[in-house]
Amino acid sequence: MAAQHIQLLQSLTFPKPGVDYVHNEECTQCFDSQDDERGVDVCLTCFNGGCLSEARHHARSHFQKHPDHRFTVNIRRRRKEANGRDGQSEPPAKITKLEVVPEREEDKYTKETTLRFWGPNATDGQDIDISELGDQAERARSLITAVVDAKFAARSGPEAAWGEEELAVCEHTLLLEQLQRGSIPAEGLAKCQSCDITTNLWLCLTCGALGCGRPQYGMPGAGNGHALAHFNTHHSLGEEGHAACVKLGTITPEGNADIYCYACDEPRLDPELAAHLGNFGINVAGQKKTEKSLAELQIEQNLAFDFSLTAEDGSALEPVFGPGKTGLANLGNSCYMASVVQTLFSLLAFQSRYYDSGLSKAEAHWAACREALPAECIECQMLKVADGLLSGRYAKPDPNVKRPPANVETTDAPLHPAPADASPALAHQAGVRPAGLKRLIGAGHAEFSSMRQQDAEEFLGHLLTKLRRSNHAQASASGVFYPLACTGTSGSRTSAMIGSEEPTEIFAFGVEQRLQCGNPSCGGVRYRVDTQDVLSVAVPAVEVPAFDDKDGEIRKAFAPIELTRCIGDVLGKGGEERLEGWECPGCGQKSAAFKQVHMATFPEVLVVHAKKFQLVNWVPTKLDVPVILPHDDTLTLDTYLGHGLQPGEKELADTPAVAAQPQFDAEVLAQLEGMGFPAVRCQRALLATGNIGAEAAMEWLFGHMDDPDIDAPLDLGGASGGAAPSGSEPSEEQIAMLVSMGFTHAQARKALRETGGDTERAVDWVFSHPDDTGEDTAPAPASSGVDFAKPAAPGTTDLPARYRLKAFVSHKGPSVHSGHYVAHVRAPGLKVAAGTGGEGMDVDKDEEGWVLFNDEKVVKADVKSVDELKRLAYMYVFERV
Repeated sequence: MAAQHIQLLQSLTFPKPGVDYVHNEECTQCFDSQDDERGVDVCLTCFNGGCLSEARHHARSHFQKHPDHRFTVNIRRRRKEANGRDGQSEPPAKITKLEVVPEREEDKYTKETTLRFWGPNATDGQDIDISELGDQAERARSLITAVVDAKFAARSGPEAAWGEEELAVCEHTLLLEQLQRGSIPAEGLAKCQSCDITTNLWLCLTCGALGCGRPQYGMPGAGNGHALAHFNTHHSLGEEGHAACVKLGTITPEGNADIYCYACDEPRLDPELAAHLGNFGINVAGQKKTEKSLAELQIEQNLAFDFSLTAEDGSALEPVFGPGKTGLANLGNSCYMASVVQTLFSLLAFQSRYYDSGLSKAEAHWAACREALPAECIECQMLKVADGLLSGRYAKPDPNVKRPPANVETTDAPLHPAPADASPALAHQAGVRPAGLKRLIGAGHAEFSSMRQQDAEEFLGHLLTKLRRSNHAQASASGVFYPLACTGTSGSRTSAMIGSEEPTEIFAFGVEQRLQCGNPSCGGVRYRVDTQDVLSVAVPAVEVPAFDDKDGEIRKAFAPIELTRCIGDVLGKGGEERLEGWECPGCGQKSAAFKQVHMATFPEVLVVHAKKFQLVNWVPTKLDVPVILPHDDTLTLDTYLGHGLQPGEKELADTPAVAAQPQFDAEVLAQLEGMGFPAVRCQRALLATGNIGAEAAMEWLFGHMDDPDIDAPLDLGGASGGAAPSGSEPSEEQIAMLVSMGFTHAQARKALRETGGDTERAVDWVFSHPDDTGEDTAPAPASSGVDFAKPAAPGTTDLPARYRLKAFVSHKGPSVHSGHYVAHVRAPGLKVAAGTGGEGMDVDKDEEGWVLFNDEKVVKADVKSVDELKRLAYMYVFERV
């Protein structure tokens, strides 16, 4: 047997950094990890991680699917006993100089490893004594060390969990011209040239000026922005340079440091940093990192964000545990994802689609999964997250969180510790880490694959799109089709749509847009129905003075507004909009047109996105405008249902797209470009908004700044802004996108030709023509009893359309791209305080309560804080009742 082992071991290769993902911390199909009693088995052929639990045993199922993957290494990690302060020992000597040294994993843990062999028909691996492998023993040990120490898939520490930010050079760092030379003040003596701040100092690489950094949200005294003011002063005088700067205190002996370009307003790289710093007397080799980098500070802020985890009386809120009450560990800047995912898995459709306690769904999928590894399959990762959140196995107190004695002051305590005399069960949980799902959902997206904070509403839309494409690809592979917008004769979706196969469709609804010619002699109307998943409503900001009792300053505050009014301003008569300069295809006259929006259908779950923004110096700033929800958190939308073309209305014919150069309003285009927007973005915004004005174009721009194709060149050959006319040849990139979803090349090509190059419509076309192979001689689609020729909008027109609040996502911070997100979910089985009784006593009721999901911290929310935070929520999720 040893000879056989040696021969097989010789064929194994070492993992390649940057190429191979080594899943050495946890199972790729569940959240069992190397910290569990039996550890995790890592395949030495493909580096997949599999658990060894009796119920799941994903290491065994991996070998059964890949019987030629014979070797694994079992890894078990154990935490070392803490040697630091325990509250009783003497405090350490006073630190006179801080050097930021990252904590190493080997300082905290010990690891036990065992080489294992999986023979034919094995149900468990066989342990191997490496010493019996002869001259291959050392190679085996080296291979195991490489796999155990690999940080390619799951890095230790919050900075690693964030992922590596891809920095690049820019013209300002690449072509940097230094105008002055000399030495800056020695460490400890340097300070901002415009104030007395001595930390967070930025050195201008052009002239050597020292300025403090910009103010940081939640970090008082961090800076007054004098380094930026230095750049702006020179820029306003027409002087080149002074854009690139380096943060003192972040310079390492290896030549790394925080470098920022104010002209690009982005972190950058300076390939000649050592030489540039040498001009100011800074020897890189002798530097020590004494301050945290921007990335570390932002991670720290997000990990420690205080978001109402205390009750009104200041006591810690009670942690809760169990199925559906599992936290998602913060990956460094992932609270936007955690809040959305927790909300989705609180809904029955997602629970039914991705979870069953018997694991039959996961097992059936893995048996048929076309991906080689679970880590590369969105379905596998959704099943994994569902099991992690809904099984309750991982909703347990974190044993590594220890409360200090009540009489000891320490900075190492949890942010929201339970009372010192409370039960240990009140400790917060560690949560599960959805790193695999985040990587797959963000793949190929410029923003969601980055380490930066993102907009939760934008992420929801992106996630739904990725899930639909994944489900479509699986349906195509299995031959079972689930059209996105299939309706029966009653106008309601068929059972295939509202079943468990496509849970994302619970959000989809139709929006009816009615456009009427303003010419009294015409009055023709045109109706169009679009499908969307979120109802976005503007929240008017009416400023009122408010007195802040805490510091005696007048703070900006806003008058509350009812949510029903915000919805009414978008839908129905209240949302009527006047469009100038519209040319009517009926009468041929150029006049005003009037646009109204109604609900064509109602979804099963309604997401309302409260847009609370104000442009401050052309930068969208979030406003905390209180929104008042209806009584009992229930919406009734019957009056907003549209009815299409009415008797007596004259319908305007649709005009085909003209393959001519689209026209842009030259004045508006110049106005947008004058604000600093690139020309291609301005053109794209004008096309998207129909040339109706600068304000609409700017709103579109600010809402699509993070689109991956925002700077892609426009195909100006047609008025549609890039979609090819029907029958024209699509690009190979478009075809490749559809092929990646599971369609054949011929199907993708024909669908794109039939839909004018519109990718989303092409997907619907394929599922509406399941018998069309895409070949020129393909047979006509067979009759199915349901009219697929013109899909109707998803949803239903049934009345009454009543919705009750199920969850809401709140945000704290000045921008949706910074700060912190949390989710509140209405959950059954919680004993909640209902208020004060008639005799002045508190009354408890056994009914639904609210659970606050703040990353890994899951607590029972108190009624007063819920009522307050509902008013300031960013997204509301209503279930139909």
